[in-house]
Amino acid sequence: MINIALYQPDIPQNTAAIIRLGACLNLKVHIIEPCSFDLSDSRFKRVLMDYGKMCKIIRYNDFKSFELKNIKSRIILMTTKAKKSYHVFNFVKNDILLFGRESAGVPKEIHDKIKYKLKVIMNKKTRSLNVAMTAAIVSGEALKQIKFYK
Repeated sequence: MINIALYQPDIPQNTAAIIRLGACLNLKVHIIEPCSFDLSDSRFKRVLMDYGKMCKIIRYNDFKSFELKNIKSRIILMTTKAKKSYHVFNFVKNDILLFGRESAGVPKEIHDKIKYKLKVIMNKKTRSLNVAMTAAIVSGEALKQIKFYK
């Protein structure tokens, strides 16, 4: 299956929307701490509704722990700095789509060490899509490629 990883998420509503996406599409969601909000935050709960128990959520104390536990999976960083678009990439089962903090992305040392980096091509007048929207767009393509919908 396809996985989504959130590096130190800082907007509760986006994290909740991604967990809800995970519940609906049977995606695991990995949260790399520290999270800048508590999962009991009312903004988080309002978007999550009752989907939290339907999604497999795995939490890690730091990026190193995340890497060690997922050594057999490809980690694919979604970044506006990538040269390659997601729609020309060949996804495989157990790929992990990594999304950085909404406010700052991932640190340079993480960005530099990840082999696979992809972006969503968009209007040149804009900076970025909402992280939850990007997760939905790219997850849909990855699931299509691994034949999830058949």
